[in-house]
Amino acid sequence: MAPLLRVRDLVTSFRTDSGPLRAVDGVSFDVPQATTVALVGESGCGKSVTALSIMGLVASPRGKIESGAIELDGRNLVGLPEHAMRQVRGNMVSMIFQEPMTSLNPVYTIGWQIVEAVRLHQSVSRRAARARAIDLLRLVGIPEPETHVDAYPHHLSGGQRQRAMIAMALACEPKLLLADEPTTALDVTIQAQILELLRELQDRLAMSILLITHDLGVVAESATQVVVMYAGRVVESAAVRDLFSEPAHPYTRALLDSVPGPAARLTRRLHAIEGMVPDLRRLPAGCRFADRCSMCIERCLVEEPELASVGPGRSSRCWRAAEVSP
Repeated sequence: MAPLLRVRDLVTSFRTDSGPLRAVDGVSFDVPQATTVALVGESGCGKSVTALSIMGLVASPRGKIESGAIELDGRNLVGLPEHAMRQVRGNMVSMIFQEPMTSLNPVYTIGWQIVEAVRLHQSVSRRAARARAIDLLRLVGIPEPETHVDAYPHHLSGGQRQRAMIAMALACEPKLLLADEPTTALDVTIQAQILELLRELQDRLAMSILLITHDLGVVAESATQVVVMYAGRVVESAAVRDLFSEPAHPYTRALLDSVPGPAARLTRRLHAIEGMVPDLRRLPAGCRFADRCSMCIERCLVEEPELASVGPGRSSRCWRAAEVSP
């Protein structure tokens, strides 16, 4: 079966006072039907800009998609006029943003905002759209939805606001959901509830999810496939089990080494990744991870490797990929 989403050689850049900055540089990956793919990496690696590119929400005129293709259900979204993209956005693909309080309008009720999302894409009365909003709030587990439909965002807890964002994103039952750090700033119990809710909704709606996160615990629990980004590039792609057991890029290995393990391994010292992500306006000649990599050799400093196959269904951007696994 063809993947629902195919991203190929995507380049998204921004114009800055000190020169152009490629936040996403030649990124390619697939999201299969009814599957969760995780996009992981440090802050500033290009994860959120990739999602905004898919949604057609890159801030212009400073930002633009320079080249590449974003095919959703066989249709290339790059270059679509805004009126056509509005029909796709919210209807075929929706997004849960990082912080609900900055994404929900504070002067309108939760119900009003969901009603507007429904009526934008469906020819229904306001009464029918309100009934749909109540059903959606019930679906995402908000108690007393008939009452909370008239609540303002500041009346809800953090977890309830995140659930309301999910309800709004699901208003038109999109085929693809982009979840950008959906559990950020929530306590562990609420995080688990939100992730379980997304799994239940995926099963019910046969929806694909692109999960954007830096939390490898969330990845292990929720995703099937992982795409690792660093400095605007994809550096590794693999099935979750393969990536956790046999990483094929030093950056992935470093991310895994910086996460606490099971109770039996808690005495082991965690390893920080020394250094900083390079300035995307002044990139090094070779591998972008070279100055932070313990496996760096002379070739890494002068020649950047291509993203190459290192086994069935997996790839790595490293000259020494075969030597990375512990």
